Amino acid sequence: MKKNGLCVNPGKTEIIQWENGLYYCYAIKTKVITQKDALADIVSKYAKPFLKKGDILFLSEKMVACTQGRAIQLSSIIPGTFARILSKFVTKSKAGIGLAMPETMQCAIDECGLIRILLASAVGMFGKLCKKKGWFYRVAGYRAACIDGPCSYTIPPYNEYVVLAPAKPDHVAVSISKMLDGVAVLIVDVNDIGANILGSSKAIDTDRIIHLLRQNPLGQSVESTPMWILRASFRADPPVRIPDARST
Repeated sequence: MKKNGLCVNPGKTEIIQWENGLYYCYAIKTKVITQKDALADIVSKYAKPFLKKGDILFLSEKMVACTQGRAIQLSSIIPGTFARILSKFVTKSKAGIGLAMPETMQCAIDECGLIRILLASAVGMFGKLCKKKGWFYRVAGYRAACIDGPCSYTIPPYNEYVVLAPAKPDHVAVSISKMLDGVAVLIVDVNDIGANILGSSKAIDTDRIIHLLRQNPLGQSVESTPMWILRASFRADPPVRIPDARST
């Protein structure tokens, strides 16, 4: 069930603790967003009515990228030889296909350059020998790490698309924050195994934010909740009790 346009996704927690503080986590359900939508209009319609002073608004990097036209139809991507070979060595995870298919690997090569991807692959292979994870993406960078390929749970029409990292995420965050009269805005890449902050409208406590993102309140399946409000708790402002989204 939704209340006042806000919801809590299945399996997620409404209230999270960080050190001595409590924070309320409210997801915002939207329509399926495409390149025909203007990001500012989507935020204004779905998020702005519920924001309060001191809130932090989180935007899914995939939502931002889609409004920028950075979703590419799978059938239009022609993988080269390097993409076909390198994709075979990528470990698949429960969080998504990543670069484990030739089409997404080709996008990584196009975004980051072949030399950088080859270097990242060599470093990543050495990391595996040392039983260390994540070395490939440390070298390849966020543009490679953010590439999303279609999975069984991807919402149509994006089950036939590859979505790239958003362009100029800091600039976008600042622009949206100005529209919201200074509410802090973060653009994040979050899944069920980790989180990364791509863009921010202001300086933030990164450790705190990453901790609060661990439960992935944006969801990882068909929730269609690409925005999330984080609200600090005050004793005089008790939480709004919202059943999870399975009741909608």
